[in-house]
Amino acid sequence: MGDGYRSLLGRVDDAAPVDAIEVAEAELVDVVGARDVSLLICDYTGRAVVRFDRSSWARAGVRRNGDETAETVPLAGTAYERVLRTQRIDVEEVDGGAIVRAPVTVRGDAIGVLELRVPQPPVPGVLTEVAEVAHAFGYVVVANRRYTDLFEWGQRTTPFTLAAEIQRRLLPGAFSCDADEFSLAGWLEPASTVGGDTFDYALDRETLHLSITDAVGNDVNASLLATVLVSSLRNGRRRGLDLHEQVSAANDALAAHSPLGAFVTGQVIRLDLDTGHATIVNAGHPFPILLRHGKVAEVELHIDIPFGIYPGHRFALQSLALEPGDRILFVTDGVLDRNSAHVDVPEVLGRTTELHPREVVRELSDAVIAATGGELKDDSTVLCLDWRGPLV
Repeated sequence: MGDGYRSLLGRVDDAAPVDAIEVAEAELVDVVGARDVSLLICDYTGRAVVRFDRSSWARAGVRRNGDETAETVPLAGTAYERVLRTQRIDVEEVDGGAIVRAPVTVRGDAIGVLELRVPQPPVPGVLTEVAEVAHAFGYVVVANRRYTDLFEWGQRTTPFTLAAEIQRRLLPGAFSCDADEFSLAGWLEPASTVGGDTFDYALDRETLHLSITDAVGNDVNASLLATVLVSSLRNGRRRGLDLHEQVSAANDALAAHSPLGAFVTGQVIRLDLDTGHATIVNAGHPFPILLRHGKVAEVELHIDIPFGIYPGHRFALQSLALEPGDRILFVTDGVLDRNSAHVDVPEVLGRTTELHPREVVRELSDAVIAATGGELKDDSTVLCLDWRGPLV
């Protein structure tokens, strides 16, 4: 790493969290000779990017919160959308110079786009520098968002209800993850009254932990049920419990802390990264969908009772051997129910085989929105896993 990059990272580290992006943008002007630099962060709808710009508050599409401003830029048909989807640098020659846009991505999680204007069309070496800096910007965002609500505020281009606030805290910090053995991505499209869906994952040295859940009911009540279950699942995982112990503890906790008749369906999965062997608990949830060798089929699992109905219930542990090249999809019933009955999930899987799971879950979400006219009666949640195989 050159002195310019050390200076950039040093200045960012010295800055207050709310100033980190502005400091990095200013430092980058010197590092690569750019005239203007800005970072656009993906919003929580997945259909826009947000530019933080204190000078832009008077323009259309800009929100203001005290001294902070955020300009919302719809993605559809733009160079920003192309960069995010392809994960490639885009160069647009303008007035003898160029506008360069680079993806800002950390471990497969697309955070946004770095945009800069340079005085002349860039040579390959400059583009390499821009790509490296864009990657560093991702870590700047990841590190500094822990200390401030600025990024959260900017990314919320639509207001959150209390139920949505609770639900958001139950989701992983990054919706996508890449590793040597796999790539995965999840997406949750909330109903107008939050339906209590969640997905989660965590990675150990030898195990990938996954879950997808759907709490009965809507709004805050559903979010509270989901909170008890997901928090208990995480607690068991972090205590080092095996899968049976983990789901048993979560089931008992939900039964103890929820009203009579309340329940949560779900699947909890542990994938052995050394073998591709998955162990699954299916608590009354829709079957996973497997794409293997070009053919799409449901994985027909034993249907156990939902979580929270009977304390002390012993859930069945089921096995699935994944093969290199497999793509497996976990969904909630919002993807499959009559409100979205026109969504052809096998067709979507068939035409997106070359796409990253990050794009697959967005394609499915867009299909659900199109089928329902945007009037979702229930949350629609998808978790997509591509299995490449164990390290050799």
